[in-house]
Amino acid sequence: MRIRSIAALSVTAVSLLLLTSCSGGGAPDATGSPSAQVADLCDAAAPSGEASESVTVEGEPGAASQAVFTAPLEISELQSTVVTEGEGDPVAAGELVNIAFTAFSADTGEELGSLNYEPGQFLPQQISADNPIGQVLGCATPGTRVVATFPATETNGGEVYVFDFLETVPDAAWGTEQPAPEGLPEVELAEDGEPTITVPDADAPTAVELATLKQGDGETVEPGDTVLVQYTGVKWSDNEVFDSSWEAGTPASFQTTGVVDGFRQALEGQTVGSQVLAVIPPEFGYGAVEGNELQEETLVFVVDILGVQHVAATTAP
Repeated sequence: MRIRSIAALSVTAVSLLLLTSCSGGGAPDATGSPSAQVADLCDAAAPSGEASESVTVEGEPGAASQAVFTAPLEISELQSTVVTEGEGDPVAAGELVNIAFTAFSADTGEELGSLNYEPGQFLPQQISADNPIGQVLGCATPGTRVVATFPATETNGGEVYVFDFLETVPDAAWGTEQPAPEGLPEVELAEDGEPTITVPDADAPTAVELATLKQGDGETVEPGDTVLVQYTGVKWSDNEVFDSSWEAGTPASFQTTGVVDGFRQALEGQTVGSQVLAVIPPEFGYGAVEGNELQEETLVFVVDILGVQHVAATTAP
């Protein structure tokens, strides 16, 4: 089994590793039937063993916990033991999940930190058989709590993690539908949520125009936050798609300050679960980027906001 150990990094850095392993390099292999995708994750789960089974967990699933064990704990390999079974459908490869965890030093028993027991601390992650989440959780059901023990590396001692599988997350906006404003591009959604955009036969607007097509019930996106989104972008001039996370096969993540200004406006102040239609004139898009093929284009985006990681969570010591 190929293992990318998250014990090699600090708790603060774990989010970066998991984000890279789940969102970078394309989508996990999700071919075959749903049952086959579940079976792949079941097979990927690290075995339970003496080290992970020796850990007792205090506290309720879904809240920061305390791991009790005799330190130093000898850990020879990645092991994963289910402490609490969840309910519902087993997770399948390629699905988005919300997880939370608390980490402890295997040498001293000291708590090293915890993450995502408060909303907005950590983005949803895409689970697969070859990333750390899949290797720890396997084909678990929501509500499952797992103890994972990681062996020491060249730079870090062994570590004990208590992982909580909080929930699966839809890969398209799930908010309440809102009335579509007149005069803006029309949006039709496929069964999986992928949008088709039809630009009206009219002059493009000269200011940024935004419309919330679905109103989500999650955290509010603040300036500088990192978001996880699905999006499709077309040119007003010819209605051709020039960029799409749907076509790429996996949601995209970035800071609100790392995109063109019109796209930033479509994100900040919105809530997770929302779908936003944005019409972005060149001045607020790529107008200042000399030679860019989109420099003179008015852009139309449909953006589904699936998750947010507040900037405070990424800058904490």
